[in-house]
Amino acid sequence: MKNIKFNIYGLLLFIFIMIPNFIWFVVKAPNDILRSESITPTMDLIARVFQVIMVICLCFSKNKNNKIGISSIVSLILYFVCWVLYYFGMVNNIVIIGLFLLPCLSFLIYAIKIKNWIAIIPAIVFTLLHLLYGVINFI
Repeated sequence: MKNIKFNIYGLLLFIFIMIPNFIWFVVKAPNDILRSESITPTMDLIARVFQVIMVICLCFSKNKNNKIGISSIVSLILYFVCWVLYYFGMVNNIVIIGLFLLPCLSFLIYAIKIKNWIAIIPAIVFTLLHLLYGVINFI
């Protein structure tokens, strides 16, 4: 336990992934289907719990090389592209899946890169539930 240190890169990855969500809370997009009420509230709650566990696990690491790798950055950029397309009114299955899968992949890839095996399980569960939420509610 004494070798575990705070990982600023895990926190920064989370903050960057949340930026479009903060904008979405304030600025309504045209054809904004994401504001509809969820038909999967129990699953959503479980996903949020695993998201919190995942982020906490990513913010602590034994690995000294915790920098975010290119694969996580590419996932993050593609996620931002999906948000831009969404705000331009493109609401299709590819954009919706991108909005729900790409941030999760960024977290999962990062957890694997830094060999944070404890974060991988909640990342996988969160990814599956978050993607399921998007598919069930919006596709």
